[in-house]
Amino acid sequence: MLSETEAPPAAAATPSRPPFWVGLRPLLLRLHFYAGVLIAPFLLVAACTGVLYGASYQIEKVLYSDQLTVSQVGTAPRPLSEQVAAATAAHPEGSFALVRTYEDREATTQVLLNSPNVAEGNRLAVFVDPYTAKAQGAVESYGSTGALPLRATLDKLHTSLLLGESGRLYSELAASWLWVVVLGGVALWIGRRRKRYLRPGGKVTGRRRTLSWHGAVGLWAAIGLIGLSATGLTWSTYAGENVENLRTSLSWSTPSLSTAIGADHTGHQAADSGSGEAAPGSVGLDQVLAAARKAGLNGPLEITPPKPGKAYTVKEIDRQVPDRLDQVAVDPASGHITSRLDFADYPLAAKLTRYGIDLHMGLAFGLVNQLVLVALGLAVITLILLGYRMWWHRRPTGGAMGRPYTRGAWRQNPVAAVVLLLLAIPIGWFLPLFGLSLLAFLVVDVLLGLRRRAAA
Repeated sequence: MLSETEAPPAAAATPSRPPFWVGLRPLLLRLHFYAGVLIAPFLLVAACTGVLYGASYQIEKVLYSDQLTVSQVGTAPRPLSEQVAAATAAHPEGSFALVRTYEDREATTQVLLNSPNVAEGNRLAVFVDPYTAKAQGAVESYGSTGALPLRATLDKLHTSLLLGESGRLYSELAASWLWVVVLGGVALWIGRRRKRYLRPGGKVTGRRRTLSWHGAVGLWAAIGLIGLSATGLTWSTYAGENVENLRTSLSWSTPSLSTAIGADHTGHQAADSGSGEAAPGSVGLDQVLAAARKAGLNGPLEITPPKPGKAYTVKEIDRQVPDRLDQVAVDPASGHITSRLDFADYPLAAKLTRYGIDLHMGLAFGLVNQLVLVALGLAVITLILLGYRMWWHRRPTGGAMGRPYTRGAWRQNPVAAVVLLLLAIPIGWFLPLFGLSLLAFLVVDVLLGLRRRAAA
């Protein structure tokens, strides 16, 4: 988001403009310029990979349709324990980790196994026809959302460029600056007192027409882009740690379900056998599922077998709005509910975090959510291309690249400079990559100024 409007000298400012804005606007112009030129490449990569990720859900349904859907819908599903046994029999090298059932009659049951044949931290997803209890394929599964290889690859491409932990710095830098660039651009556009904020074009031509489109697209996309920036930072390395520390200190953390069971059961309750069959003294998956259904859990469910001395965990996993995310713990010896955690009882901050992450991932509203993510990514790409076009318009007649805005604006109104500095210090501490890159901008700017002064 690069603005091309010249910063007017203080003497030329219209009397109706607030004095504070007269000094602040040139500072915002210069910051917007440097951020646009130097940070825009990172934002461009994040936007392109984000568009691919937004489309990955629909591509995944087509690419893995043989595994995700049954060949023929039957009259009634086989017992869940039988389906899990079929998966472990097809892949005896794996041990049962959890099972996911879906209310869509055409969907297969997903049985996840801990397997030596997949990467550490991942699981083997075995897809079972619930009507015939026959395995119809297996694919490596990634993360808590059960992403399959295509979506998992595009997710890693978006977050780290497939470079591992060090690659995550690129996305953190982009997320740290996105909201700054957006808010700065909105302030500059509104400060021009345009009457048609949301409609581009008109009778203007050349760079003014480019600016008109740049501003209109930015205004339409501003709220969504700020939301992507805020939620993206929660996954980042350094800013994400600060966000987590803040949530913990304010008691905003997501609560967890207790799987502890009574002392009278811990002495003889065995761990899961690893094949999905009920261990001695355990009621088994079918009764656990029935107990969860009786307790009011519905829709897609995830059942995790118990560890020694613990209960089964049954979770609703429908993250679309209205969400179904309640959980219960089931005693493996009696089949009774030992504890319950409803999403309605989450702290407000935990709910907002959940909603924000699901919106960012394209889960909250399904296809509509994914289309909005693609649209926001295309908006960022458009803004950057228009910004660089305006940068090119500003080039001197000699053919050099666009020039930055006149320095020394802080002298016109040092109060504005002090306010920005006081804001930048705590923000830079909370968002370290933003702070360090902003400091680098200032150092480079000062050095360029000294070099120009020496050459004069």
